Amino acid sequence: MAKKPIYKSLYFQVIIAIIAGVLVGHFSPSTTQIVNGVEQHIPGLGEQLKPLGDAFIRLIKMIIAPVIFCTVVSGIAGMESMKSVGKTGGVA
Repeated sequence: MAKKPIYKSLYFQVIIAIIAGVLVGHFSPSTTQIVNGVEQHIPGLGEQLKPLGDAFIRLIKMIIAPVIFCTVVSGIAGMESMKSVGKTGGVA
């Protein structure tokens, strides 16, 4: 069996994403400039990408409840008798 390349490994991809996030935050920070005597906030790339991150977190939160529900239902449905379901519920 051939070993898969390192760049297809989840660990490698996560480490690369962390490094990319650190580099974006370092080289594209938010700044404040004074224009016509008024301070103006200029968002960096990380701040501009915040809506994408927020949307991703909301999607994850939206998926958690149905996954847990389906897991519990399939676990109960897979038990052989209702007696074992009661024992499991009593233990929990």
